[in-house]
Amino acid sequence: MLESFQRQAFPHLPAQPWGRRLSFFSILLVLPPQQMGSPMQKAALPCLSLILLIWSQGPGVQGQQFQFGPCRVEGVAFQELWQAFRAMKDIVQAQDNIMSVQLLRREVLQNVSGAESCYLLRALLNFYLNTVFRNYHKKAAELRILRSFSTLANNFIVILSKLQPEQENEMSPIRESARRRFLLFQRAFKQLDIEAALTKAFGEVDILLTWMQQFYQL
Repeated sequence: MLESFQRQAFPHLPAQPWGRRLSFFSILLVLPPQQMGSPMQKAALPCLSLILLIWSQGPGVQGQQFQFGPCRVEGVAFQELWQAFRAMKDIVQAQDNIMSVQLLRREVLQNVSGAESCYLLRALLNFYLNTVFRNYHKKAAELRILRSFSTLANNFIVILSKLQPEQENEMSPIRESARRRFLLFQRAFKQLDIEAALTKAFGEVDILLTWMQQFYQL
């Protein structure tokens, strides 16, 4: 699923095996395509990849983690997600003209237990990557926010790839509760015009990050 997202949303990038570290893909994704053809850029990519790989293995980063109930996600610099979104927040939210609707409302995110948080986040990140990010990519290019957009997408991909809850019955109460919450969000999204829905969902990333923050541990 993640490989499909990469191929369709970013066709200029080589496919990467998701079982490996994503440092090289991260470097490629944040560089605009027109800047990747020069000899200097080609020479810099391996060095940048090595630097990012070393940085990602440093003790400071490894000590930071999310704990979503049974799911532990290590090695994520949460401040990087906030910095990426804040860099484009005003531009994106200025495109949203529907103030009477909120997709990530209280019924979706309030009083989520630790046990169900993993399942809910997996559903939300899957939706954001495969629906919102994939279809908002062209708009992000028009708005000249691709660098921050790509940084956010990279981090979401990393987090999603590490969300591995324990095997449970598909109809377990916890999983079903998370599914009902997600469906509230999805139905509200589908009730809007697709362009308006994409804009609103992307503009609400700060709500999603605020909710995720309660599960973040330094």
